[in-house]
Amino acid sequence: MMPSTGNADFAFDDLGVMSLTRCEAPIVVTSAEIDERLAPLYERLGTRPGLLESVAGIIERRYWPEDVSFTDAAAMAGRRALEESGVPTSRIGLVIDTSVCRKFLEPSSTVAVHAELDLPPTCINFDLSNACLGFLNGIQVAGAMIASGVVEYALIVDGEGSRELHENTIRRLLADDATTEDLFASFASLTLGSGATAAVLGPHSAHPGSHRVLGGFFRADTVHHELCVGSLDGMRTDTAALLEAATKLASTCWSEIGHEHWRDQIDHYILHQVSKVHTQAIVTALDLPADRIPTTFPMFGNIGPSSIPFTLASIADDIAPGERVLCMGIGSGLNVATIELIW
Repeated sequence: MMPSTGNADFAFDDLGVMSLTRCEAPIVVTSAEIDERLAPLYERLGTRPGLLESVAGIIERRYWPEDVSFTDAAAMAGRRALEESGVPTSRIGLVIDTSVCRKFLEPSSTVAVHAELDLPPTCINFDLSNACLGFLNGIQVAGAMIASGVVEYALIVDGEGSRELHENTIRRLLADDATTEDLFASFASLTLGSGATAAVLGPHSAHPGSHRVLGGFFRADTVHHELCVGSLDGMRTDTAALLEAATKLASTCWSEIGHEHWRDQIDHYILHQVSKVHTQAIVTALDLPADRIPTTFPMFGNIGPSSIPFTLASIADDIAPGERVLCMGIGSGLNVATIELIW
């Protein structure tokens, strides 16, 4: 591990992931279908369709059925993670919902998950939101609470859905006054997908087959907090400026923490799944081995905080025991984060 510098870098002595699960939303929506719906806009502006697939590299994304809520999805993943972990619900002392998507400001989303999973009344529950880095922050917070003895086991869940945002965005773009600037400011919104993930964490020493969490680091460059601002009603993103600032922050952090040993020791790099352009920019800036970077964005889009655990879960069966995994993400704000594991 890298040396500790204040509270930005952290390490764990006895933290493990008992289970890591993902749930795929069942309804496939292709980029070609979205382009077809936006055809009147493209014709009026003289803009060619196909950019979602050719530039972003996103062929399709998923939707949940209309009667499946964000918390339903999170609870679905959480139930599966609990079953696969073998940890009784009575021993779960903490549940955190890291979802960006939420129906209400109050109460927390986690209370619905807590109730749906019939977790004990002694189980601490709260939301933790930090754009696309929420799940990694959840691991850090849960790990610290486990290490301090406050709780024995923790459940982290995340449920995301893009249907409502897409419908609002498409409706707005089909208005007579929509401009080319509006189209490109909304482009990132249409790359988003739906999915759910969950993980159970606890003491690695009590579960020799668990995946050990070594630690990680977080860095911030919050002067850029207005480059991507969104809600379920709509999201506006300065994609070019965001990519430039994110790549610069990632490169600075990579140099700062002394990454040379990671080049030889990391077997799998799990990047936050944004787009083809973003992935290529990070690979080039950090000189990462592209053959060690799995991608899920082409078929699932950007699933927000679920994208890193979703991608890791998708290759979990192909990771050999003892291999090292580095989860890496950049979230709107801007923040950058890593979590390192031994499988």
